[in-house]
Amino acid sequence: MKIGKLGEFGWIARVEQAVRHGEGVTTGIGDDAAVLDAGADLELVATCDCQVEGVHFEPGWIEPRQLGHRLAAINLSDVAAMGARPRWALASLVAPPDTEADRLEQVFAGLSEELGSAGAALVGGNTARNAGALTIDLFLLGQVEQGRALLRSNVRPRDAICATGDLGASRAGLIALQQPDLACDAEARDAVVARHLEPRARLAEGRALLGAGVAACIDVSDGLVADAGHLAERSGVTIRIDAGLVPFSDETAEVARAAGRDPLDLALAGGEDYELLFAVDGERVDEVVEAVRKASGTPVHRIGVAEAGDPGVIVERDGERVDVEGRGFDHFSEKNTD
Repeated sequence: MKIGKLGEFGWIARVEQAVRHGEGVTTGIGDDAAVLDAGADLELVATCDCQVEGVHFEPGWIEPRQLGHRLAAINLSDVAAMGARPRWALASLVAPPDTEADRLEQVFAGLSEELGSAGAALVGGNTARNAGALTIDLFLLGQVEQGRALLRSNVRPRDAICATGDLGASRAGLIALQQPDLACDAEARDAVVARHLEPRARLAEGRALLGAGVAACIDVSDGLVADAGHLAERSGVTIRIDAGLVPFSDETAEVARAAGRDPLDLALAGGEDYELLFAVDGERVDEVVEAVRKASGTPVHRIGVAEAGDPGVIVERDGERVDVEGRGFDHFSEKNTD
């Protein structure tokens, strides 16, 4: 069996079956981050994510300092999705020996700036050489109150499904970078490109969700439908999304339509938006929306509902099923969204 046949999540499931969680592991493989019992009032939250040249970024599209900010932000987003505070990071650098030192220095300056603005510090790491693509892997530790981490497995039937901000902008930005001659409004193009190259983790929003008593959350990194699917699978529920309620910006719509794409498809399957998707008791939505607004100014949109049923995601508009163009990004799948 080749890993391309298994796909990214098939491979993760195989690893999960093979490993044993040691003492002190509250939540292991399968969530946005691991939760570890440190024997105190706070638990540790641990995650890692990387940027690989030619896979996650092209050097001609992104400045070195931006790359550092981006690497930090995507890891910070996992911590945000757990309702935790980021604290310490380790970075592993794998680079060809002819890589310009000044370029790497700028990457790490951006990395340190983004971590520092979130209250975290880079405390060490490792280096190695290779003959191929520049790769930087970040390992991030955060802290969350004992037993309070937001988990993918806590969605319950009749919960409302909500999302922060808007969706699809990052994919629109990638399209704009891939098609530099795209006939669209320049300001709209710049806005979505910035969303792709310079994501921001919803840390204040995650803390607000935890403070408001929300229990289930995930960040939208693989795409709305894919990440809703992770919630559904871990919680054993069906998630029904109302396509008419899925938020996307005017800028995303402008770029998508210039490229002959439906902006809803980008919002449903685009990925790398790093918004928070969460579940909350349907009677408490207004209360939670207000808590997030007060903490961050970020809007929250109610986009669906969880139901008892087989784990999965159903997207509907006016009661009719919507076919989703792609189901999100999978690093190993032979059927990746384009």
